[in-house]
Amino acid sequence: MRREPIVLFDNGTHQCLCFDNLVTGEGVQTNQFLIVDSGEYMLLDPGGDLTYTPLSLELSKRMPVQDLTYIFASHQDPDIIAALDKWLLHTKAKVICSRLWARFLPHLTASYLAVSHGISTFDRIIALPDRGQQLPLGDCHLTAVPAHFLHSVGNFQIYDPVSKILFSGDMGASLVDDAQPVSDFAAHLPSMEGFHRRYMGGNKVCRLWADMVRKMDVAMIVPQHGRPFVGPQMINAFLDWIAQLQCGMDLVGPEDYALPR
Repeated sequence: MRREPIVLFDNGTHQCLCFDNLVTGEGVQTNQFLIVDSGEYMLLDPGGDLTYTPLSLELSKRMPVQDLTYIFASHQDPDIIAALDKWLLHTKAKVICSRLWARFLPHLTASYLAVSHGISTFDRIIALPDRGQQLPLGDCHLTAVPAHFLHSVGNFQIYDPVSKILFSGDMGASLVDDAQPVSDFAAHLPSMEGFHRRYMGGNKVCRLWADMVRKMDVAMIVPQHGRPFVGPQMINAFLDWIAQLQCGMDLVGPEDYALPR
């Protein structure tokens, strides 16, 4: 039985919801997010076929799904945006992604969208420049924050200045089954260490990202998988850890580029 989404923030006119239990079966746990402001809606990293039907049903309880304003894709992975054709067909949303992936997203949409419905995927895409940009939503402006090579070459996160939440995509992700806030950083570390060592590009980009976030007014870091970091103590613990992590290209050597025996 599905539970209600987690309310991350709600001041009456601005709301942030987390749907954390829509994936069943063999798929990895994922979080989908909805930001609402003054009758406009942004859906973050909605996923593929595993999440499309349950997510659209949950959204329909709270809004007219066809009126979705934006779909944000932090990067191009299947668990991020694989059901793109369904969202284009059933909503009027613009799709926000890195300019590096804008010309690849049409590969995720079937030709029937253009032939039978006159839908041009490319015309529905907002392609972000490498340094990001402001995105109007209702009466506020969200920020697309650069997070390249964490883990994708064209990667963005969303910062919401009203709730002070940084929706961090795969940065901070953990391989657990729920999205309850981290309460013990040391105990939480084994659930995310292996993932970050393999999926993040290298220590340089982790350090640059952590330095950027320290200058921002962030109350919560919420990843697309697993548990969020809430409050200064947990946020600083995560930033301190990720800033010194050796990962990605830091760890490879000649033995990793040898022909298999």
